[in-house]
Amino acid sequence: MWAAALLASTPAFALQTIDARDGVSVEAIISTREPTRIRIEGAPISDIFGNIYSSNCAAASGTATPAAPAVNSSGEIVLECDRDKGEVYVRPVGTASKPINLFVSSANATYTLLLRQSDMPADTIVIRDKTARLARVDGTPPGPAGRSSSHIRSLKSLLIAMASDRVPTDVRVDEVHQPRALWAEATFTLMRLYAGRGLIGEKYQLTNVSMAPMVLAEQEFDREEGNVLAVSIENLNLRPGESTTVYVIRAGS
Repeated sequence: MWAAALLASTPAFALQTIDARDGVSVEAIISTREPTRIRIEGAPISDIFGNIYSSNCAAASGTATPAAPAVNSSGEIVLECDRDKGEVYVRPVGTASKPINLFVSSANATYTLLLRQSDMPADTIVIRDKTARLARVDGTPPGPAGRSSSHIRSLKSLLIAMASDRVPTDVRVDEVHQPRALWAEATFTLMRLYAGRGLIGEKYQLTNVSMAPMVLAEQEFDREEGNVLAVSIENLNLRPGESTTVYVIRAGS
């Protein structure tokens, strides 16, 4: 099996420990050529969402020769799961240098990773949730209620609906087309609002109106006071005059 050969050939991993909390984007580095292991400190990974090229995570357990995983030709990352340890291994696909968005979920929280590629050896990313540790000290449940695998599925469903314009009947869509203040170098227009399933989705168009290239990052649209759960940007690098779509998902009532 390809995954077994891959893991056997890379027995040693370095370590990146990143402090994270539910719904807030954090950066980490992954190898461009080698697998990178991702785990959550003190909790198994229960679900992963991103633009996956192929994955063995849906294969039935106990299968001697699982079927080859389906391939998403536009995917950005290969995903392998170690269910016994609650860890995953990721490796980028292709030569694109743009960061990769990955949502990593435990039973208590969903972490948004912005993975930047680097030509380095195999590594391990450890997600450390200070909020969860403090909550356990005072006896309250770690993480917001309901932030489980169902939470990440809801985020996934809404993001796909926003990007594909195939909106479920239980999600209301309002055409807005309202300019919003952002930076002098950009116009920023709220195109649509999506409401439903306890989430609010916002679809923006951002245009670089300056005379210089513009480099974007998801963290620039992540505001704690705005209850932001996820941010996705179609194109992180804009030449003068170019536009991109920005998707923001917030906690709804």
